[in-house]
Amino acid sequence: MAQITKDGYVFTILDEIQSQYGELVKLVLATESMDNTEKQYWFDILPSMTDEQVDRLFDILETERKKLEELEVKYQEEIKTLNERHLIEWQEFQSKESRDKIKKAEADDKDDQNTDNILKMLDEI
Repeated sequence: MAQITKDGYVFTILDEIQSQYGELVKLVLATESMDNTEKQYWFDILPSMTDEQVDRLFDILETERKKLEELEVKYQEEIKTLNERHLIEWQEFQSKESRDKIKKAEADDKDDQNTDNILKMLDEI
């Protein structure tokens, strides 16, 4: 009898089950649609299941794994697109902010020049 620890939980699996259904064991351990008690339940009843039932369980878990993988790829692409769009928006915002700072500095400089001109005019009077 083998004991496999995953995420702090110890699963007990017959050696024959692990050697005969190694891929199925990996799928059961990896699935997020079952809690640990349900996973152990499947390991416990696996020896009494028919070949058709084992195949069906394998198909269900393999389909789930593939669908989740497809979703992960899809969402990673969407996240990448969103990040790129937000990066462009952020860069535009920073550019606008820089332009505004430059305009303000130019306006302040112009005000300083006007003040200097007024002071010169007063000095000349």
